[in-house]
Amino acid sequence: MSYSDLINVGEISGVFGIKGWVKVFSLTDPRENILNYSPWILKKGNDIKEVTLVNGNRQGKSVVACIEGISDRDEAATYSGWEILIKKSQLPKSENGEYYWADLVGLQVETELGISLGEVDHLIETGANDVLVIKSDNEERLIPFLQGQVIKKIDLNNKLMIVDWDPDF
Repeated sequence: MSYSDLINVGEISGVFGIKGWVKVFSLTDPRENILNYSPWILKKGNDIKEVTLVNGNRQGKSVVACIEGISDRDEAATYSGWEILIKKSQLPKSENGEYYWADLVGLQVETELGISLGEVDHLIETGANDVLVIKSDNEERLIPFLQGQVIKKIDLNNKLMIVDWDPDF
C-alpha cells in the first residue's frame, strides 16, 4: 500500500475518560462520519499502525472513539497526535459531477485557452463555496470552486482541470 492510496481524515487529539477512549479531530463532514471507516491507519512520523474501530460517537463538538486493544487512559494517551488515514477504496463512490477534495489535489489547472496556471495544492472551505489553492513556481492563486461558472471541466484520468479564469488575476 502506498501513501498515495491513503487519505487523511483526522487526528487523535487526546484522551476521553479512563477506559481508553480517544478524542478525534475529524476532517469529515459531518464530523462523526469518520466513525464510518474502519480500519484506521494511524501514522506518526515513520510509524504506521492499522487499528480497528470498536465504537464511537459525537460528543458535543468533538468525536470520541474506542479502538480495539486500547483499554486504559495511559495507553490511549500514547496515540495523541497520530494522523488518522483511510484507504481511498473505503470512500463511497462519488456521483457524476461530484468530487472528493483528495481527487482534485494534484490536478494541473489550465485556462480555456490552454494557459497553465499551476497545480491544485489544497482546498479551503469558506462557507459560501470552496476555494482551490493553485500553486505554480512563482505564485499562488485562489480560484473559487464553482462548477459550470469557473470550473469548466475536470478530467481525473488525465489529471487536468479547465477553468474560466484570467491568468493575470
